[in-house]
Amino acid sequence: MKRLTKKQMIIFAIGQLGWSTLSGIIGAWFVTFYLPTDGDIKAGATQFIQPGLVILGFLTILGLITALSRVFDAITDPLIANLSDRSKNPKGRRIPFMQKAAIPLSIVTVLLFCAPVGHISGLNVLWISVFVVLFYLFMTMYCTPYTALISEFGKTQEDRMFISTAISLTFFAGTMLAYTPFVFAGVLRGMGLTFNWSYRICFIVLSVIACVCMLLPTFLLKEKEFVDTKPSTDSVFKSLAGTFKNREFRVFAGSDIMYWVGLTLFQTGLPFFVKVSMKLDEGMTMVFMGGMTVLSACFYPFVNGFVRRHGKKKMVIFGFLGLALAYLITALIGILPLPGMVFGVLICVIAAFPMALLGIIPQAIVADVAEADGIVTGENREGMFFAARTFAMKWGQALAMLIFTSLAIIGTSQNANANEITASALGLRIVAIVAVTFCTLGAVILALYNEKKVMTTIENKKAPAKKGK
Repeated sequence: MKRLTKKQMIIFAIGQLGWSTLSGIIGAWFVTFYLPTDGDIKAGATQFIQPGLVILGFLTILGLITALSRVFDAITDPLIANLSDRSKNPKGRRIPFMQKAAIPLSIVTVLLFCAPVGHISGLNVLWISVFVVLFYLFMTMYCTPYTALISEFGKTQEDRMFISTAISLTFFAGTMLAYTPFVFAGVLRGMGLTFNWSYRICFIVLSVIACVCMLLPTFLLKEKEFVDTKPSTDSVFKSLAGTFKNREFRVFAGSDIMYWVGLTLFQTGLPFFVKVSMKLDEGMTMVFMGGMTVLSACFYPFVNGFVRRHGKKKMVIFGFLGLALAYLITALIGILPLPGMVFGVLICVIAAFPMALLGIIPQAIVADVAEADGIVTGENREGMFFAARTFAMKWGQALAMLIFTSLAIIGTSQNANANEITASALGLRIVAIVAVTFCTLGAVILALYNEKKVMTTIENKKAPAKKGK
């Protein structure tokens, strides 16, 4: 079979630029749009749903919708993965799914922000509930087959690291694109558009760009020219059980959950760390996030070299400990006599290299484990391995949200009718310490991963062929 050229790997990575843009829109704007602040309401924002902690006294309507949609999302991950692994489509097991999902995913992203009633209404709740479920369904239909191709397109360790690096860069680029409405929505309002439509226009433009990016690799890369694998014959439950039966994957997944909890606690808390702990303007959140992202991207070219010299496992453990150090410094805000700006810069600089390591290497580890498992079992279920990794990510993120909302308000009197979380310096310090704990646990768990066994299985794959010569 053919091996992808560097240019083709970049084309493949452009697909991630598309879906990460749409994912970033939901991550950055879903709550902001439907739970507007008092300032946004004064600027013309509409309250489409009832605000406040109105579900059992501790959950918002939007929080309940999000929680239920994530449960649905977690269930569909292994189902879509199994359908993809078992597919006998003549065009391949992955790309046909991606082609079918790209356009609906882009359309649904826009419609999610187009609630039909211009005031608080149960119909809006129904609309949001339906379209957020559809969003996660089509996202899974694209992303699960897409990530499975990392293992199948990456025929060598060099190729896998290059692909992982490229898709990490496009993921960051897509996430940054999703934040551009911070700037352009204001420009559109200056041109006479309403508050709601200033954001909707931005979302429409970004969704069109994302759709083109997602479709590009599906038309320019012929899967069957690069991949020749026998479809899996396992049922979804048997395939999922077989995936978690793999000891090395279980270790990695346990470590990965710790990573996503720690990372999500930090990312969710960053605006609060900036406003409450550092006592800086909220706008500095974008500056710090952008600076950390750019600096992290600068380290990307060096990751492959470090992996060749030290191995993936050691570098990921180093990344865990590096993030733990950044979070520890965050916990020391208000204790050490340093200005808030100094803390912000220090955290960005320290976290940048670990973010580069953890943004690239884990994907390559999953690809290694999936290939080694296929060699041992004879079942090609790459899709299920990457779906299981996504499953771990989503549950880690969900756990982090519960932890953050519970800890950040310690020491405050939370207004049950307010849209915004009232965080305290003490609560945020506890959040940072908990993030340190999870990252440290991630490093400890990953230390149990037998990288040598996995790599030896892969390297011995060609041994029979050599003996036959």
